[in-house]
Amino acid sequence: MYKYLDNFIKYLKYQKYYSEHTIINYEHDIKEFLMFLEREGFSDLKDVEYDIIRTYLMELHEKRYNRQTVSRRLSSLRSFYNFLVRENIVSKNPFLLVSSPKKELNLPKFLYKEELEKLFQAAEDDTPLGKRNLLILEMLYATGVRVSELCNIKLSHIDFDNYNIIISGKGNKDRFVSYGAYCADALVDYLENARGKLINNKNHDYLFVNHLGDPLTPRGVRVILDKLIKKACLNSYLTPHVLRHTFATDMLNAGADLRVVQELLGHENLATTQIYTHVTRDHLKNIYTKAHP
Repeated sequence: MYKYLDNFIKYLKYQKYYSEHTIINYEHDIKEFLMFLEREGFSDLKDVEYDIIRTYLMELHEKRYNRQTVSRRLSSLRSFYNFLVRENIVSKNPFLLVSSPKKELNLPKFLYKEELEKLFQAAEDDTPLGKRNLLILEMLYATGVRVSELCNIKLSHIDFDNYNIIISGKGNKDRFVSYGAYCADALVDYLENARGKLINNKNHDYLFVNHLGDPLTPRGVRVILDKLIKKACLNSYLTPHVLRHTFATDMLNAGADLRVVQELLGHENLATTQIYTHVTRDHLKNIYTKAHP
């Protein structure tokens, strides 16, 4: 059974071009199910029927998995069996008979103006690393890009005259994002006074570099942002993704069209972007409650 999982992972990596993080999730979800099948005495993927899937879901329920996790597991297994059908390994996909549980609405967390100011103040540092860290914050907030996308930005991707950047997003799909004056100032300061001191004669075109001069990794950015979040004394539940959420929320609060925000964020599905409208409605309701006599 596991050889088919290996083939599926190769398919996701080399044909679908899924990110490493997404592939790891798929592999984990499917491997957990295969281990369950072994415990139940199954050795052939063709033998999986609705009843055994129902038993598996009961086990997840007993382990108190939340609805979002169960839904992801089912989605992974549905995709896996679609692959098996296409490869003529099995004749049908039993997971098409199973409905995913209704997802809980987890509203994205974002920063209020005062919190955002504290975060940027925490990055004020005149050293080369400090200038780099400030630009990381400015660019994440100004563009709404993902941390992984930020790390892939090269100097050749930036249109300095028009304040635009070409972003290579999920599935190797490119999009344009814009940035404003504050980000532009931080970018010029970093390039003129910091990057050359950090790069250590390394020969590459990546915008962001670490202290060794190598391209900065997503993990490195997350470590930097975690430190800045703690330094700013913000809530510990915040993640680096909070700047992307804040970008989207502030854009909608300022009256930006939902489809424009969808394009800037690189969302394929408008429903993914629409969750931010719930945030802005709550924001407006809070303002009304506080201000109305």
